[in-house]
Amino acid sequence: MLLLGIDLGTSSIKVSVVDSATGNVVSSASYPETESEIIALQAGWAEQSPNLWWQNVQQAIKNCNVKGKYNSKDIAAVGIAYQMHGLVITNQQQESLRNSIIWCDSRSVEIGNKAFADIGEEKVLNNMLNSPGNFTAAKLAWVKKNEPEIYQEIDKMMLPGDFIAMKLTGNITTSASSLSEGIFWDFKNDEVSNDILNYFGFDANLIPAVQDVFSNHGELSAEIANQLGLKKGIPVSYKAGDQPNNALSLNVSEPGEVAATAGTSGVIYGISDTLKYDKQSRVNTFAHVNHTQANPRLGVLLCINGAGSMNRWAKNTMASQLNYAQINKLAAQAKEGSEGIAVLPFGNGAERMLNNKNIGSHIENIDVNRHHQKELLRAVQEGIAFSFRYGFDILKENGVAPQVIRAGKANLFLSDLFAQTFVNIIGVPVELYDNDGSVGAAIGAGIGIGVYAKAADAFIGKKALQLIEPKKSTLESPYQSWKDILYQKLNN
Repeated sequence: MLLLGIDLGTSSIKVSVVDSATGNVVSSASYPETESEIIALQAGWAEQSPNLWWQNVQQAIKNCNVKGKYNSKDIAAVGIAYQMHGLVITNQQQESLRNSIIWCDSRSVEIGNKAFADIGEEKVLNNMLNSPGNFTAAKLAWVKKNEPEIYQEIDKMMLPGDFIAMKLTGNITTSASSLSEGIFWDFKNDEVSNDILNYFGFDANLIPAVQDVFSNHGELSAEIANQLGLKKGIPVSYKAGDQPNNALSLNVSEPGEVAATAGTSGVIYGISDTLKYDKQSRVNTFAHVNHTQANPRLGVLLCINGAGSMNRWAKNTMASQLNYAQINKLAAQAKEGSEGIAVLPFGNGAERMLNNKNIGSHIENIDVNRHHQKELLRAVQEGIAFSFRYGFDILKENGVAPQVIRAGKANLFLSDLFAQTFVNIIGVPVELYDNDGSVGAAIGAGIGIGVYAKAADAFIGKKALQLIEPKKSTLESPYQSWKDILYQKLNN
């Protein structure tokens, strides 16, 4: 039996077809080949077109099918992973009404902060486990306030994965996990938050039907199945945000287990079985894919917007003639500590771990006589690792203290320099796996139709590619200097 996983990323769409019997990837494809644009009409804004996502999803599936490595009619279920916190709004004809306001958009921060104060910080944190910040509910409130004509046309609001499932099936659903990442979910009462609906004046009918993450979210329509070469009626049996899905793809589902990723954004995601929250909402707690009220499984998430995005900027502006492997090799030639250069990689919107401040990116302490390309490139990777350390210390304040962290050997973790720097400065070993968001989505689809009784069943026999242990390092002093610079920027 074959399973199709779709990973709706910020940069591109990736799909994989997985053989459920072996867990092996039969084929995969990504589209487009160049990174998708983020539309920034104003400073701090970030949008993408849901219709373009849908076009890219279709093309990625077709590109995968055309490789001829499987019979597409043998695909039995579809799973979807998606970029978290984005707002998609549609009318009664299931047409997108505007661009999606995506995860790194900062325009609604003040709306969310006001709601936090007005509803009552203690009540919000006790029930929703997070402040509204710039999450999906606050983004919808921004539309209501600033685009009332569009707001009046809304039939349903949804997260990005809900939109793709709707395009595949014509059915609109969501889950507690999805709603929790939008700060719509009341954990205490196990329902959509009446406090949020009433405060913002949202009609409850805007919220799609709430189902389990692993369930039938609709079946492929005949028209779409024909267009994509798939079998009519197969279910979309799993939908999850990219970070819960990344954790699933690393077999991180039980308390004490921790996953990390360093793509466009950087994330550490730990599983807890208690309803905990950070008093400043610098790290956020969402319902994990296997969460139930009777058996709580919460994902405590540290997110750094400016991670791989900062590394990409450095490549494009300082080393456009080099590929990432060459950049990593060159950066490794510089001394640990980058000869005093400090990089703050916060240039991709408001950072939650910095109390929703957007301080921008900074490169400090450049000496034009001593510093060259290799020091700058190393400083970027060290600065990203330092931002992980800063956030990890907040996670430790909130009870996340892993013995090991699991991550995919991808993105920044392809850099031996970054991976070892990350481990050295955090002080926790990292296991690297051959994992992938689209493969995780396929596994989720298998759980959704009962091929796997639980996530662990899909990982029998899977072993880490590499274990990275902390080594003796001189990075603590540069990190403390980096943190001093950060505090100066935060207090300006």
